[in-house]
Amino acid sequence: MGAAAAIAVMRLKEREVVDDFRAAGALTPSTAQSYSAMGFGETRAVKRLHRDAVIREASPGLYYLDEEVWIAVRRNRRRRAAILLSVIALIFLGFAVGFLRS
Repeated sequence: MGAAAAIAVMRLKEREVVDDFRAAGALTPSTAQSYSAMGFGETRAVKRLHRDAVIREASPGLYYLDEEVWIAVRRNRRRRAAILLSVIALIFLGFAVGFLRS
């Protein structure tokens, strides 16, 4: 599987976890729920979101989705992707100009 496909699958799984938290209503410390109550375990996507503070532990075993952090994480990912694509485009353009001049 290519790197881009692996990243796409990873992001899809994270969105599914976020959607599960939203559907369960676990959006504040007072509405936090356990993973088992929401119908899933501690998957890689959950671990990544917890590491990035998108999923927070309100009390032992009870978790909620921090929407503001989720929005910030997505914004930063998009920004990094745009910068990477811009750098790749500039490199490609540089090679194309160099090739046309020779």
